[in-house]
Amino acid sequence: MTFNKKLTGIVCAVGAAVCYGTNPLGALNLYTEGMNTPSVLFYRFGLAWVIIAAVVLARGENLKVTRRELATLTALGVLFIFSSLTLYVSFHHMPAGVASTILFTYPVMTAAIMALFFKERVTLATVASIALSLVGVMLLYWGDSGGTLSLVGVALVLVSALTYALYIIVVDKFPLQMSAFKINFYVLAYCALGMAAYAVVSGQGLMLPPSPRAWLWVSWLAVVPAIMALVMMVYAAKYLGSTPTAILGALEPLTAVLIGVFVFAEPFSMRLLLGIVLILVAVSIVVLGKARR
Repeated sequence: MTFNKKLTGIVCAVGAAVCYGTNPLGALNLYTEGMNTPSVLFYRFGLAWVIIAAVVLARGENLKVTRRELATLTALGVLFIFSSLTLYVSFHHMPAGVASTILFTYPVMTAAIMALFFKERVTLATVASIALSLVGVMLLYWGDSGGTLSLVGVALVLVSALTYALYIIVVDKFPLQMSAFKINFYVLAYCALGMAAYAVVSGQGLMLPPSPRAWLWVSWLAVVPAIMALVMMVYAAKYLGSTPTAILGALEPLTAVLIGVFVFAEPFSMRLLLGIVLILVAVSIVVLGKARR
């Protein structure tokens, strides 16, 4: 039987997107167990770091970095802390599926920032994608019943999307000549330490998972939307290419929406569906436009 690289890439891209989309499944179950947000993220990042550290040591990688590399890794760690924290806090203010959909505007934000600050050519496709994503977010903000989402929740998710867009730009503009495992060894370490510091400063403190079920969901967050998604994303980009991988990434918010609706009974409406479709179309326009260039 011959090895089909394209099929393998598709399977990995779909798997990575679906794994990323399960963040609400672990987070919301841990919230029902009584855990606070910094504790959830601390154990998620901490356990993921232990796994990555074991892989790095098994590969025999040299962990030394230069001052410039350390500065870049520090920036990546800080940006990922803000992106993760604001997203997980937003789950307290709005349906997790809607939050994950709004988060998916980060490719559009990336394109806008590159155009504004890095002189990347502004195309009609970029303008159209920004307009469509804004309309999509507004449709999600105003519900069918005439009410609105929490403004705090929407603001938190937009900050999460913005900081993740900046994360991608730092990776692009300050490339690191090291493996993805080594990069994540440092980024996850920063994230775990950052969550511990935030827990102390905010007065919430770190809580041990209170039950075997809680430990199960902590392990889920560390392994499925972190480690598994990371590994499959690497192979997806390798065997399928970045453009189709990014497009299949649309399964991430769709997975989160389905989990919200069918597991946590979050509301679903035609307005929500239309908002999701507009955001996904906007992202696809950006991705395909970059591929053509």
